[in-house]
This record gives sequence, C-alpha cells and structure tokens, in this order.
Amino acid sequence: MLNKKIFFIFLFAFLVRLIALNQSLWLDEAVTAKVVMNYGFTEIVSKFSPTDFHPPLYYLFMKLWTNMFGYSEIALRMPSVLFSLMTGYVVYLIGGIWAASFFLFNPLIVYYSQEARMYMMTTFFLTAGLYYFFESQKLEVKSQKYNLKFKSLLLMNIFFIAAFFSFYGSIFLIVTIFIYLLYKKQYKEFFVSCFLFLVSFALVSPLLYQQFVNSKIALINVANWSLVLGKANIKNLLLIPIKFSIGRISFYPKWLYWGIAGMWTGFVLFTIKTVLNKTVFIKTVFYLLIFPLILGFLVSFFTPMLQYFRFLYLIPLMSIILGINTLQSRDDRSKIVMKYVMLFGFIVFSLIYLLLPQFHREDWKSLVKNLPKDKLVYMITASSDPVSYYDKQLNINELANYELKAREINVIPYTTAIYGFDYKSVLSKAGYKLKKEVSFREVTYEQWTKK
Repeated sequence: MLNKKIFFIFLFAFLVRLIALNQSLWLDEAVTAKVVMNYGFTEIVSKFSPTDFHPPLYYLFMKLWTNMFGYSEIALRMPSVLFSLMTGYVVYLIGGIWAASFFLFNPLIVYYSQEARMYMMTTFFLTAGLYYFFESQKLEVKSQKYNLKFKSLLLMNIFFIAAFFSFYGSIFLIVTIFIYLLYKKQYKEFFVSCFLFLVSFALVSPLLYQQFVNSKIALINVANWSLVLGKANIKNLLLIPIKFSIGRISFYPKWLYWGIAGMWTGFVLFTIKTVLNKTVFIKTVFYLLIFPLILGFLVSFFTPMLQYFRFLYLIPLMSIILGINTLQSRDDRSKIVMKYVMLFGFIVFSLIYLLLPQFHREDWKSLVKNLPKDKLVYMITASSDPVSYYDKQLNINELANYELKAREINVIPYTTAIYGFDYKSVLSKAGYKLKKEVSFREVTYEQWTKK
C-alpha cells in the first residue's frame, strides 16, 4: 500500500500534468492522430509503418485507446500522462520516494508526459525492464530462488522487447544490459536474453529494413533532414544533460538562457558526482546511464539520431542516482538542503513551461482558426497533418509542385527550410509579392498577391 506522502506526490504530479493538456497538437502528434483516425489495426502495420521511422506498437495501442476515448488533444495525450505516472511508481520501487519525486517533476519528463508520442510508453517499458534486471541481480543462481530469478529475467526481456517494438532507440539501453551480463560472466542470462531479443528482432526485421531504406532516401531527398535527426557533434551531446536538467524552455536573451541553463545543469551534475562511489549498485546505475549515450553518439556518425528526447528513458536512471544521494546523506545538512533545492528547481522549471504559453507547442490550432478560407492554401503537404487535424475540409496544395494561377494565395512556410526549398524566390519570380505575415507560436502563414 502507498503511504499518504507517496499518494499526494503522485496526485500532485497528475494534477500538474493536466495543466495546458489541451494545448495545440504539433506536427508529430498530428501524425499520431492521422494514423489512428485513418488506418485500421492491420493497415497500421502493412500500409503506414513502412513509410514511418518507428515501430508500430505505440500506434496500435493508440488505435485501441482512441477507439474508446476519442481523438481530442486530451484523449491523445492521456496515455503519456499515465505512462509517466506508472514509470514514476517503478522508479519509486527501485530508488525510493526522492527518486520518484525527481523523476515525476523533472521538467523534460513533464513536457513529454503531455506529448502524444511513444517516448513515455518506451520509458515505462524500459524502466520496468530495469526493475526486473535489478531484481534478477539480487538473486543467486544456486539458491532456492533460482525460479524467481528466471522469472525476473523473463519479465525483463518482455519489457525490453515491448520497448524496442515501441521505439528503436531503446536498443542502446538493451545492448548496454547485454554487455553488462556478458562482462559479469552471466552467460546463461546473456544467451537467453540475446535469443529472445533476436527472435523478436527477426519478426520486425522486414519492416525495419524497409524503413531503413526509406530513411536513406529521405536523407538524400530532404536537404536538411539530417539536422533534424541529430548529427554526432558536441552541441547535440551537450544538449542532453542541459535538457535533462532544465527541460524544453528557451528564451531571450540567449546569454541569460545559457547562463541559467549552464548553472542549473552544473548543479545537477555536481549533485550526481557527490553520490558516485564504489558500491556495485551505484556503479551499475551510472554505467547504465552513460553507456547508452556513448553508443548513441557513435552510431550517430553513421545514422543521425543524437537528439536529447531520444534518450528520455535515461532520466529514470538519473533520478535514481539523485534519490540514492538523498538516502545516503540524510544526516548531512548541506546535502539535505541540496535535495530540496533540486526538487524545487525541477518543479519551478516545469511550471514555467506549463503556465507560460510561449513555451508550449506550435500553435496550429490558432493558425487554422484564423487562416482565411477564401484563398488557396499552399505548404509542404508532407507536413500538413496539423492543418488537416484542425480542419478536415481544408484543401491543401503542394507548395513545391504547383500551378500558380490565383491572384492571392496563402502560404504556410513550415518545414521549407528543412526541405531546402526557397519558396520566396520562386514566388517572386512568378510575380507574387508578400502582402501580409501572420505569426502564432512557432508557426506562420503568409498572404501573397500577384503584382
């Protein structure tokens, strides 16, 4: 049974996640909405997934969920809210109440707890797998609890496979676990885990191969796509601890933002450093936190994917380390103060994001509401899912392949920079002049008129 303190922490975490939960969907969330609204269960696997870059489990789950609860912003995001709370409970089982608190109010976790994407589902699966991994490590093979150890190992692999079927980036943590088993000479556990994973990998390999081919084509055809995916460079690597500490907020002047972000991140890293010692558990947790980042960095030299949100599943490990720090320093007044400062800072940064609309997602809802409906609309149609979500009747024309005959047109220039399409030069040569530009949060539409 949960005690009252834990109950109120989770209740507060749940209520916090309800703030601004109905904010506008952004592009990737609109893709989720499109899939569950327009494809059946089998079509998600056979028709949509080959054109996507993610495995289908999350979409299949969301199809089932939305069949029951509908397609509103809140309905689409509620699974992520619930998965984040369930992950927090698993973190509590592993690291205690402070570890759970650091996780539940981490500003980046709060942000992605409100996103209709697969990242919180994946984080839950991997954290649950880690729980059973730690359980398996507590039990001796030769003891009478051998069957219990095998059960923990089996459950660990089930959760890891579910994570991989939700998000391919899970592989970095899964491989890290396998290497650990091999290093510890737990050969039976290593071979059983590898066998189960390879069988599962074989099931999804035809789909994965088709997606890999399509991703290579996208990297060639979309001029700046690699910048979105995350190249292996120092900037993207440094952004991971910064975003893990401060979340998604960003503001001007940039010198002030980097100053605050740098100091807070330094404080978080310093707090982590104070707990590092030679106990097996802490060394293991730290290894599980760092090694997946090293693998991701190395792989990103060949296939760019070094973006901080793709390693969101490591924040539970960071929270466990911070939680262990508080457990070991309860008699040290300075460290007691540090844990309260840490939690207070996480809550403040989370509330800054939640309560200030300028830090919310792209405001497609307002753009579509204010978009003049009496003129043709042009944009990169591959990025038009948010527009279609908020106005299913609106006809959208392809900006990069069009016949410009109307005297006045509306242009939504979203993702033109990613596609390397200089639409302004093209429109100017066609005799159009920019008449008006209307901006909402991170999205804009323009009115162009024939001269």
